[in-house]
Amino acid sequence: MHSVKEKVSNAASAAKAHVESYKANVEEKAEKATARTQEEKDIAHQRRKAKEAEAKMNLHMEKAEHAAEKLHGKHHVLGHDPGTGVYGGHHQTHVGTVGQTTVPAHQQTYGAVDPVTGATVPTYPPGHLHGHKHL
Repeated sequence: MHSVKEKVSNAASAAKAHVESYKANVEEKAEKATARTQEEKDIAHQRRKAKEAEAKMNLHMEKAEHAAEKLHGKHHVLGHDPGTGVYGGHHQTHVGTVGQTTVPAHQQTYGAVDPVTGATVPTYPPGHLHGHKHL
């Protein structure tokens, strides 16, 4: 799926680069038509070349981004939410908060107090999750 998305994105980027190149060519012709000296015509030609080079550079940058997106999709870590940077997901029970962030129950310190209820949250020895045979 990621290779198809990459190919379609690359094709769209290539089409955009061709449009930019075509625009530069049309602008060059318009500038040459209004130019009075050979130097002005040469300047118009150099501007077209610069715009075409910029379009090609943008094409290659977008292709690199598409390849990076594809690579990122292949190396997805099980249980990792790339949007939030949180590992684990459904295995962690969120009990209390520290400041503005929610802290999973197994990461709270000894004698932690739930700020919502004010009750002491049961804590277990570090490295041992109650009800789990292994980490």
